[in-house]
Amino acid sequence: EVQLVESGGGLVQPGGSLRLSCAASGFTFSSYVMSWFRHTPIKGLEWVSGIASDDNSTRYYDSVKGRFTISRDNDKNTLYLQMNSLKPEDTAVYYCRATGWGSSYWGQGTQVTVSS
Repeated sequence: EVQLVESGGGLVQPGGSLRLSCAASGFTFSSYVMSWFRHTPIKGLEWVSGIASDDNSTRYYDSVKGRFTISRDNDKNTLYLQMNSLKPEDTAVYYCRATGWGSSYWGQGTQVTVSS
């Protein structure tokens, strides 16, 4: 059974940091492109960042460049998103997604709230 389980969300003040994790199981994690998305009722679903399966090259949504860092540990089958200098507009439910071999899998999401 394929599972993606996000964790690490919570309430943080503006300017603070959080590190999200996405633990994967049930598929060959190292062969899949991994991404982070976020969802808000107003903006809907937004792609945040992605990391390749082979060379670990990374890409970011413009509004998070320089603040967020995506990484993966293929030995631990885990995806990470280090979020620094958080802003209220980063408030959302964050999801990880695995894509590859004609398949796409999603986690259940973790809430991030940036507020004073």
